[in-house]
Amino acid sequence: MKQLAALGESILSSAASQQSGGAPSQVRAEPLVSGGKATGHRDFAAAKRILPRVYSGMEVDFYCGCRYEGKAVDWQSCGYQPRKSESRASRIEWEHVVPAWVLGHQRQCWQQGGRKACGDQDPLFQMAEGDLNNLVPAVGEVNGDRANFAYGAWEIHPRPIYGQCQSLVDFKQKRFQPREEVRGAAARITLYMHQRYGLRMSQQDRQLMCAWARQHPVDEWERQRNKRIMQWQGEGNFLVSQPEELNRVCG
Repeated sequence: MKQLAALGESILSSAASQQSGGAPSQVRAEPLVSGGKATGHRDFAAAKRILPRVYSGMEVDFYCGCRYEGKAVDWQSCGYQPRKSESRASRIEWEHVVPAWVLGHQRQCWQQGGRKACGDQDPLFQMAEGDLNNLVPAVGEVNGDRANFAYGAWEIHPRPIYGQCQSLVDFKQKRFQPREEVRGAAARITLYMHQRYGLRMSQQDRQLMCAWARQHPVDEWERQRNKRIMQWQGEGNFLVSQPEELNRVCG
């Protein structure tokens, strides 16, 4: 309990620093765990082994609402039509809501060898890359198209590019518009990750994430997901368990 209290103070201290325009506070890596019974933060490889348990009985992809079994996507459940790659559209992948590029590109390890170098050498990047709060199931093709694009909103009535899937990609402007049903969850995950790991966020992006989080309150899916993440990681998203903290983070 003392560790969780200290963690909460660290998060709120970081939030206050970011809100006041200060530099992100220093964040220390925690010891990582592995295996199916341990509780704690994991690296990405170990996180992927736990994620099927987190989403057991909740097997719906984040961006299109497609049901899946194992790694196989049921296109008919969501009216999905591949844009380009049928093979990648057929499988579920684990999507970083805050892209790995955002987590690592300013770190020294990234300059020395990109994501692989950070994944091999940097304990804090390993912790952030495997944070269960930031990982959601996504149709592989959509995951690939999203790449490291920032979230945005530019279409009130989306013109679908994946059949009936309501998420959009603007490849020229390098933006990704998630379907409306998950914008609140996406925003709370994004805000959590930036606070938790001391990441910088533009004022424009912060305003959008705060607006989405307010417009789309925490729902039962998020609460159930957060409860399971707490079970496996020991730390969930404080913006889900304590929605009132949104006012502190967003002002």
